[in-house]
Amino acid sequence: MRGIVKRFPGVLANDRIDFDVRAGEIHALLGENGAGKTTLMNILYGLYRPDQGQILLNGRAVAIHSPADAIRLGIGMIHQHFMLVPTLSVAENVALGLPSSRGFLLDLDVVTRRIRELSNVYGLRVDPTAMVWQLAVGEQQRVEILKALYRGADLLILDEPTAVLTPQEVRELFATLRRMAGEGHSLIFISHKLHEVLSISDRVTVLRDGRVVKTLPTSEATREELARLMVGREVLLRVERSPVELGDVRLSLKDLWAHGDKGVPALRGVTLAVRAGEILGIAGVSGNGQRELAEVIAGLRTPSQGQVEIDGMDTTGWSPERLLKHGLAYIPEERMRDGVVRDFSVEENLILKDHVDRPFASGIFMNFGTIASYADRLIENFDIRTPSRDAPLKNLSGGNIQKIVLARELSREPRVLVAAQPTRGVDISATEYIHQRLIAQRAKGTATLLISEDLDEILNLSDRIAVMYEGQIVGVVDQREATVEQLGLMMAGAHKV
Repeated sequence: MRGIVKRFPGVLANDRIDFDVRAGEIHALLGENGAGKTTLMNILYGLYRPDQGQILLNGRAVAIHSPADAIRLGIGMIHQHFMLVPTLSVAENVALGLPSSRGFLLDLDVVTRRIRELSNVYGLRVDPTAMVWQLAVGEQQRVEILKALYRGADLLILDEPTAVLTPQEVRELFATLRRMAGEGHSLIFISHKLHEVLSISDRVTVLRDGRVVKTLPTSEATREELARLMVGREVLLRVERSPVELGDVRLSLKDLWAHGDKGVPALRGVTLAVRAGEILGIAGVSGNGQRELAEVIAGLRTPSQGQVEIDGMDTTGWSPERLLKHGLAYIPEERMRDGVVRDFSVEENLILKDHVDRPFASGIFMNFGTIASYADRLIENFDIRTPSRDAPLKNLSGGNIQKIVLARELSREPRVLVAAQPTRGVDISATEYIHQRLIAQRAKGTATLLISEDLDEILNLSDRIAVMYEGQIVGVVDQREATVEQLGLMMAGAHKV
């Protein structure tokens, strides 16, 4: 890709980017949110058209107007969120959209045979006759890769491919990627996990503000240097956790059961306790009851059985408002759905939970001067990058929106904090800041339940780690004794403590 320029209204997403990938190479593309990675790859895959620049494939200039063009040229893309039809079989998903070798008749037997051949060559174990909804997340990802290989992809773009995998599944994926590179395929690996980039890639290109900062061989890179290139300054990759004297149990869960949105049990007898000054991390692959657990504690989902206690008081079934006044703070998993109002201003979102109370209101009248000074103080204290307190929240980046949620919740000096995926979708500098804030709350004696799918985050911040699998706690381990291998086995349900 030579001199690629892409503009959106008010944003220069790609600014004269040069990027190349060689046959048999795994080339990692790194950068913070908004750096231009996904835009660049969407241009390569035909989802966007560049305003300037050209794409050369095997030395020949090509025009890519659509994903169909990209696929025809041998370019495949594995999206972060899988593009599979759950009610169809693996073979049917692979064949979807392709002409049959028998005209109007299906040729699933031919497809099945070819899938088995590709599975053997690349070590992608999957049953072609299985229904997609029956497959584990790691197996679904294998189907996505098989789909691209079946269509003859020589160049494969992988967008955050490890986001939903256990450590063991990541290792299997990396073995497959290395095998593909060995066969001469070209792979572009987009990720924000620095250790994975260092583990799997041959070269790394770092983008910042829509420009290439540097391309270097992975053998010459370190985590610290890559983080500095991404952000433009030194970044603390590990937070210092000084010893804290633990207090009494602040949050207690006893034999908690709850149904998920589909009416089947999502929590199955969860029992946990979090003490003042402690961060208890909840690890697990997405969809094993973590969201339902957070919602039950926060009063957004009614348990079918069991008890939630905060500071010794039974708070089971309490409303969110009552829990708020009792000292609970909640950072939701889906910030745009459950944490903020998109069309409100920054200022309005900062007082969402208190706008009817003193000092922000006197009866039916709002105290606008008090609200303005309060918002300005939080914007400064929490380093929220916004043009003004009156700016519409929807115009801010994901990291700054998350800081607004954090500012609103932590400014209340909570006794118990439930932080669900607090750094999901935010870049490395915002992640660094959020981690420091969570550690500061720990020092103040807050009992924190940290729910995250990022194992590095869990190991970095937690004092103890509980692992959830199919709605149950399969084990609780001390952070100092925990290993990635042990946690990965527990996350897959293969090992209990």
